[in-house]
This record gives sequence, C-alpha cells and structure tokens, in this order.
Amino acid sequence: MKDLAAPLAARRAAGLYRQRRRVGSPQAAEIEVDGRRLLAFCSNDYLGLAAHPQIAAALARGAERWGTGAGAAHLISGHSRAHEALEEALAEFVGAPRALLFSTGYMANLGVISALAGRGDRVFEDRLNHASLLDGARLGGARLLRYRHADAADLEARLAAAGSSERLVASDGVFSMDGDLAPLPALLAAARRHDARLLVDDAHGLGVLGPGGRGSLAHAGLVPETDDLILVGTLGKAFGTFGAFVAGSEALIETLIQQARPYIYTTAPPPALAEATLASLALVQGEDWRRERLRALIARLRAGAAELGLPLMDSTTPVQPLLVGEAGAALALSEQLLAAGILVPAIRPPTVPEGSARLRISLSAAHSEAQVDTLLAALDAAGAGRVA
Repeated sequence: MKDLAAPLAARRAAGLYRQRRRVGSPQAAEIEVDGRRLLAFCSNDYLGLAAHPQIAAALARGAERWGTGAGAAHLISGHSRAHEALEEALAEFVGAPRALLFSTGYMANLGVISALAGRGDRVFEDRLNHASLLDGARLGGARLLRYRHADAADLEARLAAAGSSERLVASDGVFSMDGDLAPLPALLAAARRHDARLLVDDAHGLGVLGPGGRGSLAHAGLVPETDDLILVGTLGKAFGTFGAFVAGSEALIETLIQQARPYIYTTAPPPALAEATLASLALVQGEDWRRERLRALIARLRAGAAELGLPLMDSTTPVQPLLVGEAGAALALSEQLLAAGILVPAIRPPTVPEGSARLRISLSAAHSEAQVDTLLAALDAAGAGRVA
C-alpha cells in the first residue's frame, strides 16, 4: 500500500502545501477569515454580486417556490421551468441558438470535450489552459496536443501536421492565472482552415468583457452561433451565483444532452439557484457602472505598481498577477501581506509552471480606490519589487 504521509511532508517542505481558510462572512471587499477581518484581493467575484441583496432575495423566493433541491438529473425529473428560463436567457445574452446548464464549469468542460472528441481524435490546447480543459481530453481518451501559449501560428502548424481525425481546439478566453486574453479570432480562423471546432472557456471573461458583459467572444466580435464555435461560461465568478453553461448551435446542445456524461449522470442544480442567476443576469446586463468601475480600479493598480517597480504581468483584466518566481518566496510575501491584514493568495506549481510562482491579485467592483492604494502601500512595504 502506498505511503500517504511522506509525500504530504515533502509537499509541505517544498512550500507547496495547500490549506483551507475558514470564512465567516459573505463575500465582499473585506471578509472575516479565521476570526480576523481582512482586506481581500483573492475572490473571483469580479462585479461584487456574490452577496447582492436582490440575488439573495431571488434565491429565497426560488426556495419557497421550488424547494432546496432538484431531486434528480435533468433527464429524469430534475429539469424545471426555472432551468429552462435561465437557459433561454443565457442563450439570448451571448447570442447563441441554445444554452445548456451544467453543475460546474469543470463538469461543463469535461462534458463538452469528452462528447466531441474520443479515442483516435485530437484535442489541441493552449499550454496554460485550465485543468478542466486538459482533463476533458483525457476523459474522452483523445490525444492531447498542446500549443505555445496564445500562439495561433503554433496551433496552425500543429493542426497542419496532424493526421486525419476529428479535431477540437480548446482555449481559455481569459487565462485564470495570467489574466491575459487568448487571440480568439486568430484561433478560430486556424481551426476553420483545418476543419476543427473551437471551444472557449470564458470563466473569467463573462460578465467582465465585451458589450454588456457578454464576454471574451463578444469582446473579439465573435458570436457562438455556428457548429464550430462553442462557449463555456461559469456563473460562480462575475455572476456571483454558482454553476455553468455551454452555449452554441442547436445540434451541439442536442449532442451534449445525448452524450455528455457529466450532464447525463449528475443531479440538476437547485431550481432556486436558477432563479437567483436570472436576477444576477439582469444586474450584469443593466449595470455597466460595475464594469466601468472595475476598469478604473485595474488602471489605478497598474499605474501604482509601475511607479513602485512592482512586476505585474501583462493583463488588462481583473486578474493581476504579481510575478515572484520561487514558490517559497511567493508564500512568504503572501504571509507578509496577511500579517498586514490583506489576503492575496500565493499561486505555486503545479497550478503554474516551475519558476513562475506569483501572487494572484484579483480586483472586484466592490473594492474602493483607497483599498487599492492600501494594497499598493503594503506591497511596497513588504519589498515586493525586490522579491522578484
């Protein structure tokens, strides 16, 4: 039997051990963590909606109407009118013919990729893709081929060199640990030249980028309305609720209903949650000021970091990584900020490549300019510009 304790000790010694924190308050710019009040720059609640009273009220009304659980998978008796209404609203929001709800973004990516690419097929993925995209290829047994980060020319070369088979290209829209954007028009053009589909996981772009917050595809002038362009969106980040969806053509959605194992064999999300997300969607669409505020905070952080010589990576999104390099140094810097009352997580291998450990600073429309300035001052006091 394999020893479990020794690898855990080795992980701890290498500065790679992960621990959960106990949060005692709703998500906000300041949260209670392990009994302390902390200024938090670690949430994906980009628009500040996770504790919005209108969404909470919609969730409560939904629970009164539908109860607390769906009771079964969508294909048995768990698919409610609330689910149907949310799918229709999400499809209209992103400009797709259809949308299909999944319990999580991870499950959505597993479901789409494994349904469309099986043994003998090829899946081409950006080297910095989220783990769920990589695991989707493995679940279906397809051959996984990884191209250089955000490099459409390298993707094209790999597509051209591949033999005849079903081909699927997959990329994050906004890369979750780097904050940069994929070159989506170039990726789609390369995919189309080689008879491949493009799947875009827009977990960190939806609600934030594009007209009305419609995400990375809309930001790039693309619409998921054809068989060869697929959008995966998550609802637990900018939308402030929970779950995910896939948007695309009629044929795509029907294929997923028939063949996506994580959809077929999972209990449907609570209908009350669908009611809450409908309320969130209305806020995402109707309150552009949240995105404008977020853009202003991003600009303030980056300008301040440049003045202080802090090595922020190249990003125009709410994900603002501060490159450190060695895992132990990143962890030490995170602990210094924690001592100052600021929570910023250290991101270490294997989440990011060796030698590229970082602090992942994430901004929210709930933050104030003064709080961003507080973070900058704390980073300067901790010598963040010297650590890297």
